[in-house]
Amino acid sequence: MPDVGFTHIALPVSNLDASLAFYETYAGMRPVHRRTSLSDPTKRVAWISDNTRPFVIVLLEVDEVQPILSPFAHLGVACATLEALEALCDTARAEGVLGKEPTDSGPPVGVWAFLTDPDGHTLELSYGQEVGTTVQR
Repeated sequence: MPDVGFTHIALPVSNLDASLAFYETYAGMRPVHRRTSLSDPTKRVAWISDNTRPFVIVLLEVDEVQPILSPFAHLGVACATLEALEALCDTARAEGVLGKEPTDSGPPVGVWAFLTDPDGHTLELSYGQEVGTTVQR
């Protein structure tokens, strides 16, 4: 059966290895497909997934990342527990990539924080967002 619906977002990156390490650490995403770019065989491409749904982020290596997904434009990842979010924020703070400290915005938004990936793109970590229940309604 062919894929239908929202399947991916493509994100330009300047260093695929650095981006893979960032998204594995902070989003639990790992490569499910790798290849060289069809338009430039010196550049690499990786599809990464957290394997919770048929959705990937396509990381495309480019010479210059422009425009950057920021400051409020972001990718969002939900954490299983508040403690997991806080532990990732501690790691991000120590690595200098925590862009905004955890903030509790109450239901349906929950607790969220912004991290900055190696190219300046924004990743939101959250706990308690009610996306699933909102979509089901």
